[in-house]
Amino acid sequence: MTDTHRASPLLALATLACASLALAAAPALAAAPEHVPFAPRAGNPAATDRVIVKLRAAATDRAFVQSAGSASEAAAQARAAERMDALETRTGVPMRALRAITPELHVLRLDAARDAADAARAMAALRADAAVEYVEPDLRMFPHQQLPNDPRFAAQWYLQGVTSTPNGPTTSAVNAVGAWALTQGSRGVVVAVIDTGVRFDHPDLGRAIDGGKLLPGFDFVSAESNGGTLNANDGDGWDADASDPGDWVSSTDRQTAFFADCETGDSSWHGTRVAGIVGAATNNSTGIAGLGWNTWVLPVRALGKCGGFTSDIATAMRWAAGLPVSGVPTNPYPARVLNLSLGGEGSCSFTYSSAIDEIRARGSVVIVSAGNDGSTVDQPANCPGATAVAAVRHVGSKVGFSNLGPGVAIAAPGGNCVNIGPGDPCLFSIDTTTNLGRTGPGANDYTDQVNANFGTSFSAPIVSGVAALMLAVNGNLTPVQVVDRLRATARPFPAVGEIDPTTNQPIPQCRVPAGSGDTQLQCNCTTQTCGAGLADAALAVGSALRPIAAVQA
Repeated sequence: MTDTHRASPLLALATLACASLALAAAPALAAAPEHVPFAPRAGNPAATDRVIVKLRAAATDRAFVQSAGSASEAAAQARAAERMDALETRTGVPMRALRAITPELHVLRLDAARDAADAARAMAALRADAAVEYVEPDLRMFPHQQLPNDPRFAAQWYLQGVTSTPNGPTTSAVNAVGAWALTQGSRGVVVAVIDTGVRFDHPDLGRAIDGGKLLPGFDFVSAESNGGTLNANDGDGWDADASDPGDWVSSTDRQTAFFADCETGDSSWHGTRVAGIVGAATNNSTGIAGLGWNTWVLPVRALGKCGGFTSDIATAMRWAAGLPVSGVPTNPYPARVLNLSLGGEGSCSFTYSSAIDEIRARGSVVIVSAGNDGSTVDQPANCPGATAVAAVRHVGSKVGFSNLGPGVAIAAPGGNCVNIGPGDPCLFSIDTTTNLGRTGPGANDYTDQVNANFGTSFSAPIVSGVAALMLAVNGNLTPVQVVDRLRATARPFPAVGEIDPTTNQPIPQCRVPAGSGDTQLQCNCTTQTCGAGLADAALAVGSALRPIAAVQA
C-alpha cells in the first residue's frame, strides 16, 4: 500500500504524545469501529513466456560438480543444453533457455507464447515428454505487507511481556525480554532475509565489516525474458550487491507490458523493515531493538519492482542455505534460518517444495508469512516443511488481513490499529527500520504509530528471530526440533473474544476457509486456523536448552 503519512521524527513523536493523552482521557474511542487495512486477493499474474522445467536425472549428469569454472561443470552445462535442444526438437515447442538452476532444473522462455492459452498448450506438450519430471509457470510472488513506518524500544510492545493497556492487554507480545535473560543471540547463527534487499547505510543495521549487522548477501533478481532490467531496477541482473534501489511503481511504469498488472505505489523498503525486526543493532542507544542482539542478518534480494519470480526466489533460498548455484560463488555464511515475508496465491509448486526439502536436509529452518488477504495460506508458506506464520492482534485474536487455516504453524503479532479511523495513529504498529524515500533511497528512519507497519510480513521475522535465539543456545537442534519446540511452547489463544463495537456482539470464531474466495476479517483463533498458539520467545528458548536425547548402542 502507498504510505500517505510522511511526518518528521519530531512531528511523529509529538503526534504520539497527543494521541496517548487523548486515549487516556477519552475511553469513548473504544466504541468506534477498528480500521482494518484489508488487501483482497489479486491473483498471481503469470509471465506467459516463462516456465520452470525439471528434467529427469540422466546417468551422464550424476558426475556434475558445482564448483565455478570446473571442467565437470562446463561439461554438465553443455550436456544440459543438449538435452534442452533435444526437448525442443521432440516437442516442437519453440523455447530459449534463460538459466539453469541445476543441471536438471531450467528456466525457459516460450518464444511462441502470446497469451495464457499458448503457454498452457506449450506446457502440456513439455509435460508429455518422457524426459520431463515437471513443468510449471514461473509465477511472481509479492511482499506480504500492509503499510510502512517509527518509535523505539518503549513502543515495541510486541517484544515485551504481556501488559495491560487502556485498549486491552498485549496478550500476543512474545516476551523477547524474557528470552534475552537466557541469550541475546549468537554471531554463529545467520538469518537470511529473502526480500527486496536492504539499505546497508541504515544506522541501526549497517555492514558487518563496519561493526553492523548485515552480511554481504547477494542479488538474485534476474533480467527479464527480453534481457531488460525493469524488475531489477538496478541496471543489471544477478550480482553481489543486495542493496535495495527501491521498488516503486508509477503510473508511467504501468503503461509498459511488464508492469501492466502491478499496483502503483511508493518504494516499500520491505527488506529493510524485515531485517530490522530480526536483528537491528540493540543496546546501542540508537533506534529500535532487534530480536537477536548478536544475530547476523544475510540480505538476499529476490524481489524487485512488482515482486519477483519463483525461479529467482527458489534460487535465493538455495544459495542462502549454502546449496550450490551455477555460476555464483557458494555462500560463505550459510543461514540456519530463512525468512520469506512474501508469497502468492496457489498450492505449493514443485520448485518451492524441492528447494525446501534440500534446505531442511542441510539443517536450515524455513519460516514464511501466511499472506494478507484473509483467506487460505499462500505459497510457499503452504509447502511441506515450511513454517507458516499467521498474524494476530495485540489481544490475540486474528488480525483482519491475516490468512489462516490448517497450514499455519504458529501465530505472532502482525500489527493493528485499535478502534480508530483511517489516518489516526495505529497504537499497535510493528515498529522497525525503514527508509523515507518515495522512489529511490532517502533518509533512513523508523516506522511508528503514524506511519504504521503491519502485515504477516512482520509476524514471520518475529518467529525467525525467536528461532535464531533457540539455535544460539542449542545449535544441534534440527529444523523439525526447532519448529516442534516453538509450537509446543506457544501460549494458548484467548478463549473469550472481544465485543465487536459495530454489532455489540462477540467476534466470531475463525473457521477453516473453504477456498481462496472464502475471506474472514477479525475472528477468534483456534489451533485449526492460526497454528499451535501464540509464539513465546522466553518459553521457546527455555525449551531449546533441553538436551537432545541420544540412544547409545
